[in-house]
Amino acid sequence: MKILYEDRYLIVCEKPVGVESQRSSKGGEDILSLLEKYRADKGEEAFIGLVHRLDTATGGAMIYSKRADMTGKLSALVQSADYKKTYLAVVHGEPEEKSGEMRDLLFHDKIKNKSHVTDKKRAGVKEAVLNYRVLSTAEKDSGDKHSLVEIELITGRTHQIRVQFASRQMPLVGDGKYGSRDNKASMALWSHKVEFTHPQTKKQVIAESMPPESYPWDIFKK
Repeated sequence: MKILYEDRYLIVCEKPVGVESQRSSKGGEDILSLLEKYRADKGEEAFIGLVHRLDTATGGAMIYSKRADMTGKLSALVQSADYKKTYLAVVHGEPEEKSGEMRDLLFHDKIKNKSHVTDKKRAGVKEAVLNYRVLSTAEKDSGDKHSLVEIELITGRTHQIRVQFASRQMPLVGDGKYGSRDNKASMALWSHKVEFTHPQTKKQVIAESMPPESYPWDIFKK
């Protein structure tokens, strides 16, 4: 676990892939426990407030509060337009346009824990919007193409990035739930950067995290 930014009010850390972002219900490792130990080892009050979540299979930048009175403020911040979150993803194929917007109606099936695109508005359907930019495209020995994509998430729907790209026949590499048949890596989605105005100090905070130099991220450096 890497600390990307810290002050007396909040902490931004790099969540490793496979570690839960909230309290583990299965007895596994979770970031809350790791951060509480980190603070205790420094002789600080071991309080960490959960502000938002990332899928266990997703790594990268996450924000947590260090004071109970900041948790609500930060939770409201990450839901507002003042909080900019940028992801990196490796997808199968190549978008027709090098940059653009994806706008869909999504329905999340809580029983199956899976979202899908729909063309009808009904109870539980929410609009999902993201902007993307293709950073690089690589062709594998098999002839298949993979694209490294930078994504600015405008809304935060369940599995939004995964299902919006998959619905366009470009599932994230390693994301078997949404159509990838590549089992050589975990899901290639990374919380790359968070930018926001600090709710207490009013200063601009930018924290950046880079994905690991392993497959499939490393194919774009060859």
